[in-house]
Amino acid sequence: MFAKDGYPFIIVSGIVLVVLVFLPKSLLVFLAVLAFAMMLWFFRDPERISPHDEKAIVSAADGRVVEISDVVIDGDKYKKISVFMNVFSVHVNRMPFAGIVERINHIAGGFVNAAKPEASASNERQEFHVRTAYGKMIITQVAGLVARRTVTYLEPGASSSKGDRIGMIKFSSRVDHYLPESVKPEVSLGTKVKAGISTIAKWS
Repeated sequence: MFAKDGYPFIIVSGIVLVVLVFLPKSLLVFLAVLAFAMMLWFFRDPERISPHDEKAIVSAADGRVVEISDVVIDGDKYKKISVFMNVFSVHVNRMPFAGIVERINHIAGGFVNAAKPEASASNERQEFHVRTAYGKMIITQVAGLVARRTVTYLEPGASSSKGDRIGMIKFSSRVDHYLPESVKPEVSLGTKVKAGISTIAKWS
């Protein structure tokens, strides 16, 4: 299965491959095969089963934990857990915990390396403000140096379950989880996680 936003890339690279196969240019054929394989790999969208633990908050992204900190947003305190995705990660993002999407904000910005902490405030990004049974959380898709587009599959008012697909970021980037400060983190810096599967925190 593949992410629906990847089909244009997969189809184009596949057409180029078919055309080049009939040309006597082995290098071009090799490059076309490589490009096609990369599109299939990058836009893969495997099925995931989230843990049944009622207090488990799962990662919204595949990748590596690059930041765990306490922050204040609009007077509210949050525990921030950031996951950086490289070009080899699955880039479909998932809902960390069941809730209702109250609003989605798109914020214009730059495109610095998404692994850097300052990317959270300076880069192009999309925020999901979600109301859960335990409190409010914010999930932010942050564009990166290579990634230039965030995609959302949800609309404000949508009800989403833990592990549901919420969107994707094309190519490498990061996702910031802003969780109520009372949560207990279950990961540390450098921990590798998978979207919809890996528990990153638990409600206290």
